Amino acid sequence: MEVVSLRDLERIAKQRTVKDMWDFIDGAAFDEVTKRRNEQKFKELSINPSFLVDIGSRSTKTTILGEEIDFPIMIAPSGGQRQHHPEGELATARGAGMAGTLYALPTASGYSIEEVANVASGPLWFQLYHSADDITENLVVRAKNAGYKAICLTIDTPTAGPKEKDLRNDFRRVSHLHNGSFRDNPEWASRRDIGPRDFADWDITGFRGLTWERLGWLKSLTDLPLVVKGVRTVKDAVMCAENGVDGIVVSNHGGRQIDKTLSSIETLQSIAEAVGNRLEVYLDSGVRRGSDAFIAIALGAKGVFVGRPLFWGLSYDGANGVKLMLDILRSEFDRTMAFCGFTKVSDINSSAVHVPSTWNF
Repeated sequence: MEVVSLRDLERIAKQRTVKDMWDFIDGAAFDEVTKRRNEQKFKELSINPSFLVDIGSRSTKTTILGEEIDFPIMIAPSGGQRQHHPEGELATARGAGMAGTLYALPTASGYSIEEVANVASGPLWFQLYHSADDITENLVVRAKNAGYKAICLTIDTPTAGPKEKDLRNDFRRVSHLHNGSFRDNPEWASRRDIGPRDFADWDITGFRGLTWERLGWLKSLTDLPLVVKGVRTVKDAVMCAENGVDGIVVSNHGGRQIDKTLSSIETLQSIAEAVGNRLEVYLDSGVRRGSDAFIAIALGAKGVFVGRPLFWGLSYDGANGVKLMLDILRSEFDRTMAFCGFTKVSDINSSAVHVPSTWNF
């Protein structure tokens, strides 16, 4: 089958992936309302083309916290990659680097912080699930020493979030495929406060997390920029700005953790208007086309992340499949820029998007 879109990759991945793994990748919380809403709300937005503009010399390059990437679409931290594909995060890092963009490595990666850094040719972030102070300090210091460019703290998992499909399948993590950064500390693997938090073998016990008052402690561990992922409201975005955060990811975790929230794209513009002059704003959840990324940037995002599509690329052809997935998105993004009369990412603005009047929250 010729692959021309992410939907082609999705169909192929579903055919090749065993059912319980596919359900883990594709599933979401409860009735999956938020997952569907993430994509549906992008469909309700339309772009405003602009013609008779010289777009012969245009660039999709941008900077993310000062690091140049070839286009503003990045790979989100997503657990279970090595349980899905033997090269897991190594392939994802290679694919992102070949495509010229950024990859955020999950805490519970199958390969270690250092192993992934050794194969990466593009910028890396380290995604942090805080569990215990000693573990966090170890991981953050190692990420800095390995050359990672930022710490990306995920805040929207106050409890574990196993999905109903996973519970029905009794789908469980294979520990050694998620503990790459914990090999030198095997005692950590038996602790219930670390690891992937949406498998069937995790209960709903609350995790010991950070609070706003303790973000200063986290920032004291490293001089790397701090990005907070999982922001869904203006209130939390303002709290991030007031606490010295360098960037936020407007995200509902792809609908995987809690259901019946607004989509990420619905909340983006109000958040960006509130704090976009104080920190960098990014988006994930629901991006399936380069035009989706264009819309998000027009509404205030500096860049976007994709999660589930990375698994589709991995399934198709490992690192080359990840690159193919990203190349498709970049081509679509570039075409949308051209049709809307923009030659630079920094020039894209809200005039390029029509937002329905019903979107007044």
